[in-house]
Amino acid sequence: MASHIGPVAAGSSLRITVEEALASAIVSGELAPGTLLTAPTLGARFGVSATPVREAMLNLQKRGFVETVRNKGFRVTDVSEQDLWEIVRIRQLLEVPAMRDIARILQPYTATELRAKADLIVEAAASADIPTYLAADVDFHLTLLRLTGNERLVELVRDLRQQTRMVGLTNLIGSDELARSAAEHHQLMDLLERRDGRGAQQLLHSHIEHVLGWWSGRVETQ
Repeated sequence: MASHIGPVAAGSSLRITVEEALASAIVSGELAPGTLLTAPTLGARFGVSATPVREAMLNLQKRGFVETVRNKGFRVTDVSEQDLWEIVRIRQLLEVPAMRDIARILQPYTATELRAKADLIVEAAASADIPTYLAADVDFHLTLLRLTGNERLVELVRDLRQQTRMVGLTNLIGSDELARSAAEHHQLMDLLERRDGRGAQQLLHSHIEHVLGWWSGRVETQ
């Protein structure tokens, strides 16, 4: 499986690149809750000095991803089952109703763009590229929500997704569950292009529910 943590490309913003890479590693479970992190060690893995790593870690602390450990570094925080349940329920309340409006206004050129993003998700799942899978998944869903014209909605969902932990994701590599979840993005597009807002709502509701199921390492009965 590809790791989120590796040499940083030249010309990129070091702090931002390191911060988002670490956030993705924490969300996916690559960096498990309780893992102790130090700026020098991470800097060596990213191929950068400890300074941008330390700056990134301080920002991640503000976002709740890590906590400081005196004289040791930073520890990856946990998200309780109650926290995760609340995040999922709020996402369902925010995202699901929007599907009916999007089904009414979706244009062919936008559908083509979203299909390309869905293709990337499917390809990343097939190649076990979890960093690309997560990035493409976020891009797809936020692009879809942006069609509502409500940027506050987009930012709220972005923030909720950043608070999520999917500790079972790395165990789904090559599984039918990961392939099925990836394929649901095209199924959602099928429904939206048919103007089936109710069907799109039902599918997205169960799709988000995976955070409490497959993504948490739990078996889903449906």
